[in-house]
Amino acid sequence: MRILLIGDIVGKPGERIVTRTLPALRKRESLDLVIANGENAADGSGLAPSIYRKFIAAGVDCVTLGDHIYRRSEIVSVLTSADNIVKPANFPAAAPGKPWCVVTAADGTPVAVISLLGRVFMRPVDCPWTAADRVLAEIPADVKVRIVDFHAEATSDKQLMGRYLDGRVTAVLGTHTHVTTADEQIFPGRTAFQCDVGMTGPHASILGRRVDRVLETTLTFQPTQFEVAVGDVRLCGTIVEVDPATGQATAIRRLVVMEQEAEELAAALPATGPPLM
Repeated sequence: MRILLIGDIVGKPGERIVTRTLPALRKRESLDLVIANGENAADGSGLAPSIYRKFIAAGVDCVTLGDHIYRRSEIVSVLTSADNIVKPANFPAAAPGKPWCVVTAADGTPVAVISLLGRVFMRPVDCPWTAADRVLAEIPADVKVRIVDFHAEATSDKQLMGRYLDGRVTAVLGTHTHVTTADEQIFPGRTAFQCDVGMTGPHASILGRRVDRVLETTLTFQPTQFEVAVGDVRLCGTIVEVDPATGQATAIRRLVVMEQEAEELAAALPATGPPLM
């Protein structure tokens, strides 16, 4: 089976490339399951229920979130009612949302999805390693395929988590830094790993935000509104091939869909929305 994790979706450009491209992309890549990190989809910070519904309609099977999870308070109703969206498992138990979920892939395989938040240069949260142990003990033993979205800043944190969970989960894939890393690999215990799967959104930017606004604030210390940029929109993610009987990863590769390719994919299906630009 083949699983795609789409990296941090940023703003309207990121939303559009996902919703317009994913239906054809699922077919071209023979994807059995799509997970998307949607925590920057609403104007660059947070996720709105309407955007969540668009992602699900386009073919996203599960949504993960990170440190911006509650920037849009209206998402709480989705977090508490939907079965295919997760909060970081090392958030307090009282925080709205589920620490893990199980979704069914196109081939019928149950897949557990877990989100964890790093601690280096991030908001104070409980230990992600302890939370990972707790969640893995809660997931039914017959759910062999287990995907971890580790939303963290430091590559050392991500590498540690990958090694710590090697042989116990199918994949540990990083998000949050918005920069794709070229370290995709499969560890000895057959766990796929990558420090960061990259950003889905405008790459003519500073991590998805307008260059001029970020530069002005950096040089002058005067606050500006870091609006979402619009140029060079890409869909970035990582595909993991999995043996569903064992939950072990058999292959991993980076995926980048540029604007022109995205338009060609979108053109292969009935129109689902406005152009990417």
